[in-house]
Amino acid sequence: MNRFDRHAAQAVGEGRVIQGDCLATWYAVREFLFSLAITCVSRGCLMRDLLLGRVGRRFIGTDPDAGPDCTMTRHWIPSGNCRLDAVLVAPVNSPVRSTLLICHGIGETVQHWLPVQQMLATRGMASLVFDYAGYGRSSGFFSSTQAENDAVAAFDWLRRVAPTAPVWLLGFSLGSGIAVSVVSRMSLSGLVLCAAFTSLREGAVSCGFPAFLSFLVPPIWRNTQCLQGYGGYVLIVHGEKDELFPVQMAEDLKAACHADSRLILVPGLAHDEPHRCPTLSYWERVTSSLSSN
Repeated sequence: MNRFDRHAAQAVGEGRVIQGDCLATWYAVREFLFSLAITCVSRGCLMRDLLLGRVGRRFIGTDPDAGPDCTMTRHWIPSGNCRLDAVLVAPVNSPVRSTLLICHGIGETVQHWLPVQQMLATRGMASLVFDYAGYGRSSGFFSSTQAENDAVAAFDWLRRVAPTAPVWLLGFSLGSGIAVSVVSRMSLSGLVLCAAFTSLREGAVSCGFPAFLSFLVPPIWRNTQCLQGYGGYVLIVHGEKDELFPVQMAEDLKAACHADSRLILVPGLAHDEPHRCPTLSYWERVTSSLSSN
């Protein structure tokens, strides 16, 4: 190789390094923008719900907030350098048949889910809801990796306090992406997906994000692809009037699952109604299906 060829090869190598550095920078910027967008939307939704009275201004405490049929305790769960705010609700008048670990949606905190947890307790199911890092009273900052680690930390904590109870993982809306991404890192009885999307990008576009800008959304939380490699039982519950994620997404998710999995379509149900206006008829669909598997 002559000197010209060596210089050319060196230039090509340096070009590849620069290109790699540029891509790494772009990925980091995209992840930062995604985390910032999630944080802004989540806090905006919480402020809206506080102003509209959809969620109480005071933080729920312990048993006096739980009601006569269940006990409620609030906990701090360590997740790396962060502390996660979490609420555990369990039935008192019946044995705990199973436990549900809930990954909530983008505009929610543990405050939003207490009525659902109370309903689950009346059907013999304990539940743990936690706030991701950067949400509610949890410390730290939200990111996709941190949220996934938060879910695993919550599961590990739940296994320590309830080592014998069967555990199911439920992902609601945004939480469906988190739940599906970590299901292989947990020993579960199965997976429940409520108001779920097929992938983060497709979900963002379905919510109104411009399709020509979808490259700005990180290519993560590809639920359909991930479910193809999951052999456990999956229950998918979806409202027929879901204004964010169409029924076709739920059907695509079901098609990717193991043959024994199940899809339940709920007539007349909008996206946020399962937790905003919870009904026993909706959540009995979940508890009865889990009890039979």
